[in-house]
Amino acid sequence: MLGLRRSVNGLIGVDITSATVKLLELEHHGDRMRVESWAVRPLADNAVVERRIRDMGQVVMALSRAVDHARPRSRRAVVAVPTGSVITKLLSMPRAFDDDEIAERIAAESDKHIPFPFNEVALDFQKLGVNARYSDQQDILLVACRLQDVQLLTDALEQVGLEPAAVDVESFAMERVSRHLRAQWARDSDNATALLDIGANMTAFHVIHRGRIVHSRDNVLGGRQLTDEIRQQYRVTYDEAGRAKKVGDLPEYEQRVLSPFRETLVQQAMRLLQLYHTTAGAHDIDRLVLAGGTSMIDGLAERLGEESRLEVVHANPFSSMQVGTRIDRDSLGRDAPAMMTACGLAMRSPT
Repeated sequence: MLGLRRSVNGLIGVDITSATVKLLELEHHGDRMRVESWAVRPLADNAVVERRIRDMGQVVMALSRAVDHARPRSRRAVVAVPTGSVITKLLSMPRAFDDDEIAERIAAESDKHIPFPFNEVALDFQKLGVNARYSDQQDILLVACRLQDVQLLTDALEQVGLEPAAVDVESFAMERVSRHLRAQWARDSDNATALLDIGANMTAFHVIHRGRIVHSRDNVLGGRQLTDEIRQQYRVTYDEAGRAKKVGDLPEYEQRVLSPFRETLVQQAMRLLQLYHTTAGAHDIDRLVLAGGTSMIDGLAERLGEESRLEVVHANPFSSMQVGTRIDRDSLGRDAPAMMTACGLAMRSPT
């Protein structure tokens, strides 16, 4: 135990990606939130593959280091299963059904909705309200995934002394933090926002309208490719390449390495925007938000603004939050674009 007062209002969002473990603790004070602690720690290669834990020992080691660095006051943590491993279904049931009756109906009809054995499933549901067409029916959102995916995540938390408070879905966490950003920008436009989340191995593109993701697509391109290119060009270690990527202190770095990679990202982003407009573009886009650690590379926002003619901003979910006395706000701001999922998880209601 850390010997610190336990927070009853705090939640820790834990985001386990292919390259890092990110931890963020938020305390809830009415409608206000305060950042109490955070940490980012690297993961060994292949410890997590396609957002699934493959080497529990390496994940636990990285998460333990993150907990030791952050020293959170709360022990209650929220993790997320990858969106691609989740089944969501919109169901309609009699409006008079209570929660027990809904659960019984889902179990009885599970073979209609879930393509694997019911005893291997973790599921939850949420009442969405009265059906728009039939007043005697209610809409139910069913969410299901393999129980094994949930158990791996909760086991990792428990092995470092954290208490699993909830298991969320990555896309739900992203929607939650996006609604927070929308309120922060005081938007009165009905246009959509595009979010480009550039991770280590993947770039996720989302279009968000009124706080809901209405379009998503993933691309196999991420910051690790830039790191590998630096290693090959300059024959440096992985850690040296990671530092050079941030500060650009290698000879001819801009011309030989950064500029080509940056232009590749810009081209990918423009293709994703064009694909949305030609296939699913029900809403105009007026803002492009950059998230993920690689989104901070020099000149990327400016080039995207030139090519897209959109307002381009870096995601910072903490700009309107209070910050605890232990927090270095400048360091937190530098990590902010990479903390979107962790923040969305920690923003869940602590009750």
